[in-house]
Amino acid sequence: MSTATKIALVTGGSRGLGKDMALSIAKKGIDVIITYRSKEAEALQVVSEIESLGQKAIALHLDMSMFTSLNDFVNTVKTTLQVKWNTASFDFLINNAGMGATTEATELDPEEVARLIGVNVIGAVNSVAAVLPEMAKRGSGQLVAVSSLSAYRGLRKSAAYCASKASLSSFFESLRIDLIGSGVNVTIIHPGFIKTPLTAGRKADMPYLMELDYAVNKIIGAIEKKKKSYAFPWQLATIVRAGMIMPNFMYDWIARRNSFRE
Repeated sequence: MSTATKIALVTGGSRGLGKDMALSIAKKGIDVIITYRSKEAEALQVVSEIESLGQKAIALHLDMSMFTSLNDFVNTVKTTLQVKWNTASFDFLINNAGMGATTEATELDPEEVARLIGVNVIGAVNSVAAVLPEMAKRGSGQLVAVSSLSAYRGLRKSAAYCASKASLSSFFESLRIDLIGSGVNVTIIHPGFIKTPLTAGRKADMPYLMELDYAVNKIIGAIEKKKKSYAFPWQLATIVRAGMIMPNFMYDWIARRNSFRE
């Protein structure tokens, strides 16, 4: 990442992985706008920490899953960029906003599933729609999706979550193909288990559970290298990739005996 007047939009940037990515980006000399859905105090604390690093920062309260608020969001962002940065475009979109769920197949609630898909997938669509036209017009920028190794195959009690991450990865991969030659790069991050509020309190074993600082450093490195896709830790990524080519009967036998989301 260059330090020459760059601006990043980090969705879900008020806590956990989003917060630490926003701070790490700011340490690179990049200004940051974060979005948050709740807990304004947390978002304002992140803004304060970024400003203490000598960078500009703003927190925008927004539910990215609500399509009806997209135009308001776009207008707010454009106004903010013009007033505070005298520009019309971001250099980076870090699509991090997301939620999880652990539900037995027989207990799925369509409204809860719709909410999860709304945040994890439609929220990403909305954020891209808000920033990509100006990036493409300028001929530069980088779209980053924080997906998951759960995108590769279904996991026990995780139908909605795995579906959302698979959709997110495919969406950004399609964008990457569409944007070849445009000057806009696309990076898809597939992390394993990270110590964040999303994984706190789980009873199940989480293999190769990573410290937050370690995971953030890996993600920032992949963004800087403009990797098309980056899956880590390598040990778990290797196991997951092996699962992709396993016969279904073998994968079912293994997956049925392991639940990572309880």
